[in-house]
Amino acid sequence: MKSRKWLAPAWASLLLALAVTPVFAAMPTHPTLKVTTLDGQPWNLSAQRGHWVIVNFWATWCVPCIKEMPDISAFVSKHANVRAIGLAYDDSPAADIRAFLKKHPVSYPVAQVTLDKSPKDFDEPQGLPTTYLIAPDGTVAKRFIGPIDASVLGHAIPAGK
Repeated sequence: MKSRKWLAPAWASLLLALAVTPVFAAMPTHPTLKVTTLDGQPWNLSAQRGHWVIVNFWATWCVPCIKEMPDISAFVSKHANVRAIGLAYDDSPAADIRAFLKKHPVSYPVAQVTLDKSPKDFDEPQGLPTTYLIAPDGTVAKRFIGPIDASVLGHAIPAGK
């Protein structure tokens, strides 16, 4: 019988890899999101049913995020069937985020989610910006990592739906 001394190190390596690899739970098919916007208003994803919803994770220090915000804002303003929520994934004081938004206004509400309290039904962003497109039935239609613009959104949202 051949020696299998190589098996022990192989198993040890596999177990170590599994131990240090982050485990992410799968997002639910119909994610929930209830937040309070920076202007103190409640915002609930389920109340947006019947519309496409852009859920955009961003931060004040993220240059690509800042670049995409006007495009998302204009897209939402031009499409009656589209809503958006900006999630400032930022540990800055809320007053600083409000001041930032005065310089970079958007047409959609913004809420703050801190790094230690990411929304439970959404995967923790692995990079910013991260955007989820929620279909009118409440399902996740698409996830984008990196900046998006009106062209990307126009191709992702079927015309007339």
